[in-house]
Order: sequence, then structure tokens, then C-alpha cells
Amino acid sequence: MKIRILAVGQKMPAWVEEGVNEYLKRLPPEFKVVFEETPLGQRKAGKDLKKALAKESEALLSKIKDKDKVIALDVKGKSWSSEDLAAQAEDWRMDGRDLVLLIGGPDGLSRDCLARAEQRWSLSALTLPHPLVRVLLAEQLYRAWTLLSGHPYHR
Repeated sequence: MKIRILAVGQKMPAWVEEGVNEYLKRLPPEFKVVFEETPLGQRKAGKDLKKALAKESEALLSKIKDKDKVIALDVKGKSWSSEDLAAQAEDWRMDGRDLVLLIGGPDGLSRDCLARAEQRWSLSALTLPHPLVRVLLAEQLYRAWTLLSGHPYHR
């Protein structure tokens, strides 16, 4: 199973790259996770926020293939325990399609992105900074793999 994480925003601080890479390098080739970034829509005083979201949406949706299973990270989505996530990951793997996880910009994901998603997942009811979301997501995917493989990391 290949997991692509499509994220709005570029040029993350070094600590984010280091944190994400630490977890991704631990994953086996059959549970491959890659991050793909797309530029943040321009947000200036007086600019229409809808235009920025539309630009981000267009960039994200253009990277999704018709057959991909899409999960949107959304504060209004379903919250999963680590065990729930591992079960989801097993279901995703058995589905046979590549998985795409969407991370929006500071204003979230557009209606079009949310409509394309088959599921919505909330990492937390808290508002999290986007760089931290990337590290947290990478760690939780690694944790799910450890649960599925019986690795002791989860404890």
C-alpha cells in the first residue's frame, strides 16, 4: 500500500522534516508513505479567501487519481484511537487502492476536497499548527503499522 500525504504549505522548519523523516524511515517498503506539498494560496489583507482556498483545492485535487482512496484531515471528522487507526489501515490495505491523505492550509480544506474524500479524520479537537500535524500524522501512521505487525513500539 502506498500512502501519499498531500499537504498545503511548503518550506517546513528543519525540526518538522527531521521528525517526519524519523518515522517514515522506520516504515517498511510495503507501507510506504510520501509527502507531497502544494503552495499555500495567497492571503493578503483585502484578498478573497475563497480564491486562496480554490487555488489550494485545485492543486490538491489535480494530484489525486480517480482510483485513489481519499481521506481528508478535518477537525469535524471522526476521531480514532491508535487501535482504530490500525484497523482503518488494515482496511485500507485490503481495499487494494493507493491512499491519499489531505492536509489543508490555515483555513482547512475546501468543500470540493471534502466532497472528494471518502472519509474525514480528525487528529484532535484542538487546533494544531500545520507543521506539527505532519509530525503527528507520520508518528500515528508508524504507530498503526507497529500495531499491525506486533512491534513493541505501541506499548
